[in-house]
Amino acid sequence: MVRTVPRFTRALRALVIAGVAALAPVAASAAEIIVAGGCFWCVEADFEKVGGVSEAISGYTGGSVANPTYKQVVQGGTGHYEAAQIVYDPARVSRRQLYDLFLRSVDVFDDGGQFCDRGNSYRTAIFVDSAEARADAEAAIAAAEQELGRKIVTPILDAGPFYEAEDYHQDYYKSDEKTLTRFGYVHRADAYEKYRDGCRRDMRVKQVWGDDAPFVN
Repeated sequence: MVRTVPRFTRALRALVIAGVAALAPVAASAAEIIVAGGCFWCVEADFEKVGGVSEAISGYTGGSVANPTYKQVVQGGTGHYEAAQIVYDPARVSRRQLYDLFLRSVDVFDDGGQFCDRGNSYRTAIFVDSAEARADAEAAIAAAEQELGRKIVTPILDAGPFYEAEDYHQDYYKSDEKTLTRFGYVHRADAYEKYRDGCRRDMRVKQVWGDDAPFVN
């Protein structure tokens, strides 16, 4: 069966293509969304390619412990998700467009983590802080389910405190600092690329979304 690509999906890909190499300055009317999509390095790397996004910040949300550490979150017990706070200019990109992009950047059928990262802290979610945001998220999920012909498991949750992750997590995907990994002592940007490829993130997203996956070549 040949699947017709919806017009809005082509528009989403155009947002990524229109993204600029250097992030735009934060607009006076900047807004933000918080989403969890598995490894926050990957969410940050994807959304900092989107035109109208000024910054994506890696962090933790959804849990019961104040100011958690990375070790606490991934070991479990705090209830937090690895998440990203995406700051954007609503005059250039809408909240609904960002939700549509987010859903098409993850495996929306996996409720046990994402790709090679397993456990509750790596599950997907959209966190909302208003009735308008919830309506946009519900519309995005409904459109995704219609396109895929299946129910998706990504929940919409009430937003709570967002805690920024440790400094070394921020912009990990493009850092030229070196770190010791199983691949040896390499630049963090290189370690990130090896991690993403080894985790087969893009391969799985392509399996789920096909040509509608905006961040996959």
